[in-house]
Amino acid sequence: MPQERNGDETMVILQTLLCMMREKNLLSRADIEELCSRVAMRAAQAERDPIPCCAQAATAAANEMAKIGDYIGKHYGGKHRRI
Repeated sequence: MPQERNGDETMVILQTLLCMMREKNLLSRADIEELCSRVAMRAAQAERDPIPCCAQAATAAANEMAKIGDYIGKHYGGKHRRI
């Protein structure tokens, strides 16, 4: 398997799972926004993260989560989280 394709299968499964959970109202738009925020925060503090991860992978995950959050927000709608 080429290096750039590692994890593609996992991403497809997780994207589909998030969408399915949103469709069934197991996750709200606010939950998705909170998840986006937490992933971004983890990426910003990758070197101090109690669960070690590669800073580059954490940044890529934050970017991907933002895309997923935008898609789910546009496709399924719902109320934004309270700040």
